[in-house]
Amino acid sequence: MNLSPSIRNPAVLALMLLHAAPAPTLVSAKSLRGQTPSSSSFQGQQQALSEADDDVTYITLGQDVDFPPFAFQKDGELTGVGKDIADGMSNLCPNLEIKVVQVDWEDCWTAADGGKLGQKVANGTLDGCMTYTHARGRRDELAEFSDAILKPNPAGLLTLLDEDGHPKVDGMDDLDGRTIIDVGGWAPTKDTFKYVYNKCTFEKYSENVNLVVATGDSPNDVAMEMLRRGEGDAIFIYANQAENFADCDENSAWNCSLWEDFGSGFAYVQSGQTSYTVNGTTLALSRPGSGIREKLRPCLQEFMQTKDYYEICKKYEITNQCFPNKYFSEDSVSRNPYQLETHEHTGDCSDGFCSCDVRAQVNPLLAEE
Repeated sequence: MNLSPSIRNPAVLALMLLHAAPAPTLVSAKSLRGQTPSSSSFQGQQQALSEADDDVTYITLGQDVDFPPFAFQKDGELTGVGKDIADGMSNLCPNLEIKVVQVDWEDCWTAADGGKLGQKVANGTLDGCMTYTHARGRRDELAEFSDAILKPNPAGLLTLLDEDGHPKVDGMDDLDGRTIIDVGGWAPTKDTFKYVYNKCTFEKYSENVNLVVATGDSPNDVAMEMLRRGEGDAIFIYANQAENFADCDENSAWNCSLWEDFGSGFAYVQSGQTSYTVNGTTLALSRPGSGIREKLRPCLQEFMQTKDYYEICKKYEITNQCFPNKYFSEDSVSRNPYQLETHEHTGDCSDGFCSCDVRAQVNPLLAEE
């Protein structure tokens, strides 16, 4: 190569080569994760990954698959409100990546010993678990919760109907001497029953109530089986659970046949009970002092103001449970029947929700008794 005298100077030549060199490629930990050593630049990429990892917070959250639409499975993949929000946050915030894995709810929170953290959350295998209600009592004492992603999910009392459509327990009952079944490991929890009150009489229930806990691999199914066998008078349960479980197919993780006669074989005689909660449905239940709440908070608050948050709420038809931002219309936040308090219901129990005077509605002659 013949060089002109002006560039034979070593300093000038070095400057030319510097300007001719390609600019370095900027990489992120997320873009490099999972790559294989397919090029000579792999070692450099791995070094960049190590350095970028220092700036990314990785969080692993668990969910089971029997809590539609919040946590379930579709076409073999984990899905639901919680999973979609976690994925949306990972896409929105470059310094946060949330991995969602399938676990048993028992790994997160268990009814054992009156209620405590599940083993995988307690020992740090999981950073936390998704879509748990921040309830009063032992949950509030023994767990730490992220900010809520949804408003409080009301509780209610579910009971059997006789052939005439009469509920075994009506809305006016103070439950004195009654046996109430609680769904083990799920909110509303047994220890929060004392915080709710009758939504017809507006009074606390009797202190002479026998509370029993349904446990097992599918405690919601176990509770319904107990009710049908006559082992309890009503189930203390989410006020939308029966409707969600009645919407069932062959791939569902619960016994569809137990829930298919909602509104004809069983119904709610209490609904709209939220005083068992501290806050609503959360993105993460975690160990106290773990710092997961603080790590999630900035990105979660930002995500809940986005159109993506609204689209998730719309997708799962829960816009009235979500915290509205500028993308919500007034019509999208109207209440569903399960969100109404019992005294707001009218008519019989055929829609799954009995009114306070349902016996008079079913048989007008009873109004004179």
